[in-house]
Amino acid sequence: MNLLNVAILTVSSKGAKGEREDRSSAEIEAILSKHGYNVIEKAIVHDDKKRIKETLLKWADELSVPLIITTGGTGLHPTDVTPQATEEIVEYTVPGISEIMRTEGYRLTPYAILSRGVSGIRGSSLIINLPGSPKAVRESLPIIIPALSHALEKLRGSDRECGSD
Repeated sequence: MNLLNVAILTVSSKGAKGEREDRSSAEIEAILSKHGYNVIEKAIVHDDKKRIKETLLKWADELSVPLIITTGGTGLHPTDVTPQATEEIVEYTVPGISEIMRTEGYRLTPYAILSRGVSGIRGSSLIINLPGSPKAVRESLPIIIPALSHALEKLRGSDRECGSD
């Protein structure tokens, strides 16, 4: 499996019904493609924990996608359940990824601290929750890109030390 393969899951009931254009996944794809990542799967699901979990499980367990990015459903609205769904299926979390996005995002907007996105590992897949707006994606994703390739290598068993380039 190519370590630069990625799947993008948009969580939006309006998007799933065709009532809202999914611009966030396009932002994710544009940013990641500049860094050599290949989007091999994309989907839009309703704000429904079961549907989110089913998609994440398929991509992680059946397709072994190295990097899975979600967008949407990370806020405080009662229907925002992406973090809960992610937490229920990951084997362990990687809190530093989400913490740095919130910390650096706060420098741009105080609303960044309201994101409940989580990051974690299932098998050999790294799953990262991003906020649902294109602006938040542009502010969050570039912050973590420098660490992604090393994280994905480590998940696949690399013995290379951090900073040993």
